[in-house]
Amino acid sequence: MQVVLPNLDSRIGDVEGNARLIGELAGEWGHCEVLLTPELAICGYPPRDLLFREGFVARCEQALESLAASLPPEMLVIVGCPRSHDSDGGRCYNGLAICRGGRVEGWACKQLLPGYDVFDDDRYFRPGVGGHWIEHAGHRIGLLVCEDLWQAGDVREQTAYEVDPVADLVQAGCDLIMASSASPFMTGKHLRQVDTVSRLASRHGVGIISLNRAGAEDDLVFDGGAIVADSTGEVLRRRQFPSQSDSPLVVSIDSMTEVRQTPCMDENEQRFQALVNCVRGYVHKTGNKQAIVGLSGGIDSAVTAAIAAASLGPENVTGVMMPSRHSSAHSLEDARALAEALGLASCVEVPIERIHEATRSTLLEVDHGSSLEEGSLADQNIQARARGLILMAISNAVGGLVLSTGNKSELAVGYATLYGDMCGAMAVLGDVLKMDVYALAQWMNEHPREAGFSQPPIPVSTMTKPPSAELRPDQVDQDSLPPYELLDEIVRRWVEEEQSAGRIIDETGADAQLVSRILGMIDAAQFKRDQAAVIPKISRRAFGRGRPWPIIGRPGAAPVWIPAATSA
Repeated sequence: MQVVLPNLDSRIGDVEGNARLIGELAGEWGHCEVLLTPELAICGYPPRDLLFREGFVARCEQALESLAASLPPEMLVIVGCPRSHDSDGGRCYNGLAICRGGRVEGWACKQLLPGYDVFDDDRYFRPGVGGHWIEHAGHRIGLLVCEDLWQAGDVREQTAYEVDPVADLVQAGCDLIMASSASPFMTGKHLRQVDTVSRLASRHGVGIISLNRAGAEDDLVFDGGAIVADSTGEVLRRRQFPSQSDSPLVVSIDSMTEVRQTPCMDENEQRFQALVNCVRGYVHKTGNKQAIVGLSGGIDSAVTAAIAAASLGPENVTGVMMPSRHSSAHSLEDARALAEALGLASCVEVPIERIHEATRSTLLEVDHGSSLEEGSLADQNIQARARGLILMAISNAVGGLVLSTGNKSELAVGYATLYGDMCGAMAVLGDVLKMDVYALAQWMNEHPREAGFSQPPIPVSTMTKPPSAELRPDQVDQDSLPPYELLDEIVRRWVEEEQSAGRIIDETGADAQLVSRILGMIDAAQFKRDQAAVIPKISRRAFGRGRPWPIIGRPGAAPVWIPAATSA
């Protein structure tokens, strides 16, 4: 039995277009016995409140019926599609339609509905009841949807579900389980999923095939992952981040003996591929082709521009240098060197001095006094906002989306200017800690061909100089922030791991007063993050919809914690 596992990037809401893609795949691979599609392939994932729009689910079901009638009659095609249930306040099922013989023969519906991180499944779906299986080509095939297989183990959540869909299908006599997913990418998640598939296959003595959707939607990216394990737990096939031109993975269930897997990506390559896919998906699916990136000569703008070039092609990326009176010569040199190494469409220089001075002079006329002195916070922010104005004006004039360049560490502590460097359609590095930005740059320079470049893209001097916003004389980030190695550790523990202040101090050995100050800064900056551009989620806990944090009040104003051994 041959099973086709496509690299399918459904577009949210494009029901007829998605059905057409599935039909074309089935037509091309109709000589195979089974075609498996990802979770909610008909409507795209995550559809969110589109599911509540009158007629939307019915439209999906109508497209499914038309699709089923056009499929090769002997082929079993499993299609992810919402299934209506009129008596439950608009909630539907997250279903897998079993298409065979020109009709929809049955349904398997998602039983486990996650409510952690970016998931809000019980807002939209009713839980399916019981497992569903089908006999085909000499196999009893059990069908699962995403969480039914993972049960939160792939994200290290401690979620206890009352039912075990895998065990139920095994008890029903299934010798093969197929799981359809739209599981958002997270660094390291794919290997945990491989371990889960291997462990479950071995424990239950059943073959398992898992398929994840590809592409990106809004802030989520999907790795197009496929995992195939035999009944001993041996992982025979594994795929992650296939290229757009790759053919589907076709596995012959009855004759697989040889292990053939794609090489395992390290974390930096995973991050790179995820961000490239997310930028490409966001830009193209919003009807755009080009991107605009402000080039400061620093590491964040360099990595952002490189990811944009890899996503869209360098001919579709414009770099904009916006020097101020405080910009160093080496920053401009580094920006030009980056643009040349990447082969950007253009790299224009638009000095901000006249805008900066005109704004200060105008405001001084209304007597704001010392608050506008050179180097003051207000003066620094005028410069940042002048740059935001220029980038957005270029976007309006010539088209293309502005990509903002701030990293997760800076967004965490509010080291960013609203309507200035935060301007843009997407904050490409908004879920990448500062030291990981350097690691990404190093990986690109060491593996330029794998990243799609003809030469190392990031100037060495960009990677070695102290980071600085260059908004006042001799400024470096460490004037107001702890070393990024320590800041990143605090941010990771507080934001991604939800650790307490006491534990952070105990385990890092950091000064209690410093930790208290940083934690207060993180929570106080929520009002900025709520106005930030879309942040691609690539970590366990990103700023955005998966971390709904209060803006006002004092939710995390951490009091200074003093270890018991040293307290008076």
